[in-house]
Amino acid sequence: MVVLFGWNLLFPPPQQPQKAPATEQSAGQPAAKAPAAEIGISSPSESGPVKTAPAGRKITVSTPLYTAVLNTDGGILLEFRLTKFKETIEPGSPSVDLIGPKAQALNPMALTLGGKAVWKDLQQKDLTLKVGDSGVLTFSGELNGVEIVREISFSGDSYLLKEKCRVANKTQNRIKGNVNFTLASPGLSPADDKYNQTRVASFSNSGFSEITSTSDLEKGVKVENGLFWGGVQSNYFLSALLPAMHNDKPADASFRAKTLDSIFIFSVEAPLAEIEPGAEQTVFCDYFLGPKVQKVLDSMPNQLGRAIDLGWFDFIAKPLLVGLNFLYGYVGNYGMAIIILTIIIKILLWPLSYKSYKSMEQMKKLQPMMTKLREKYADDRQKMNEELMSLYKTYKVNPAGGCVPMFLQIPVFIGLYQALLNAIDLRHAPFIVHLPFTNLIWLADLSLKDPYYITPLVMGGTMFLQQKMTPAPGDPTQAKIMLFMPVFFTFLFLSFPSGLVVYWLVNNVLSIGQQWWMLRSKPSAA
Repeated sequence: MVVLFGWNLLFPPPQQPQKAPATEQSAGQPAAKAPAAEIGISSPSESGPVKTAPAGRKITVSTPLYTAVLNTDGGILLEFRLTKFKETIEPGSPSVDLIGPKAQALNPMALTLGGKAVWKDLQQKDLTLKVGDSGVLTFSGELNGVEIVREISFSGDSYLLKEKCRVANKTQNRIKGNVNFTLASPGLSPADDKYNQTRVASFSNSGFSEITSTSDLEKGVKVENGLFWGGVQSNYFLSALLPAMHNDKPADASFRAKTLDSIFIFSVEAPLAEIEPGAEQTVFCDYFLGPKVQKVLDSMPNQLGRAIDLGWFDFIAKPLLVGLNFLYGYVGNYGMAIIILTIIIKILLWPLSYKSYKSMEQMKKLQPMMTKLREKYADDRQKMNEELMSLYKTYKVNPAGGCVPMFLQIPVFIGLYQALLNAIDLRHAPFIVHLPFTNLIWLADLSLKDPYYITPLVMGGTMFLQQKMTPAPGDPTQAKIMLFMPVFFTFLFLSFPSGLVVYWLVNNVLSIGQQWWMLRSKPSAA
């Protein structure tokens, strides 16, 4: 400490003489162009959100789809409640609010120009829009000679909000910077729901991306390569920012997101070109706050439909979801629609299931001879494999014949699993509301787990019965592992959404029926 600080006190460095500002230009030399002043509309995800409470009054926009509450102090979004979606199935439950009090403290949709702009109250009134109607709210502010005018458009039949932001240079200097359109979310799903996590999502020239890592989100993430949209989503809801496109190509914009005290805050940064004194520039951005309904998202700009990504087997899952909704249109109950869809899939896959079972039966007949070969060549593994292959060839049995048909069915099972897990149609959709002969609420919401664990326990029982009916594998260790699987799956399914458990339970029951029929017709199957 003495060396570091004492030396500088005793022997201060010599001060460099400051150059006087040039007041005259050299003869014959053009005057240097002064650099543009940096106005930088700061990004909350980098510089920290402004937590100052807005000073204006509230304006309410009511439509058949949502109720939005904004503040005249810059157009801060205080609430965005989805009229058709309730928080719970309880009577009188409030509508889902995609902002909420916690995110409201971070002033979503606020714009700042390196400081707190002074916003005028234009004395606008509340908007009430019907289907087909549209309306505009205008917010005008100023900071150090830079005028900002925000025009936010609302529609009575769309979840899309359109913003046109005009930046006018009223100073004597050229200015430049970035416009940051922002949103914030408290999380669109329960924090402890591992099957329905809130995650940061984006779509760019690099493709679709989702991030759930807590450590990554606390540090902050950034997407710059041709951004189409970016936001926060759960299985059922989405809040996204859609920057303006140019000739159907992504604009020069970047997306930033991070979590702050478990609140998701994200922004789209659109750069401004240099604005000459007296000139102005307009930038555009859309906001989507609503449910993840494929038809709705497909109608949005910027390929927002890509927000519903059902994994590797997306091409299978989405048609299955269409089929599920088609069946619901006839039966009026999603539980029954799941059962019917499962039966249809089972019928379509019957040839593969039959071939698999027949192959396993053939392998079962060879088990005694295979056991003798393993005992005979226990010390010579190469010879044992040669003899086993010769045995398969003699009896024209394919050892993989029982696995390949089952393997081909896996994409269908995974696709339907993803479809049911992400279908907003199952949210609050009832199947059997009360436990039979009681007043106890049971399967009143297919997106939640069975409160009494009846369906997963029955599912585990059917899976155990199915294993006992299936021809046992030749390896005793493998046979024991297969018998352990029902126990493993039962514990796994205890917290699964009940719609998924119903599907798996029905699939098991149908499989048992198939195997029972094939056992009855074993002579012809052989």
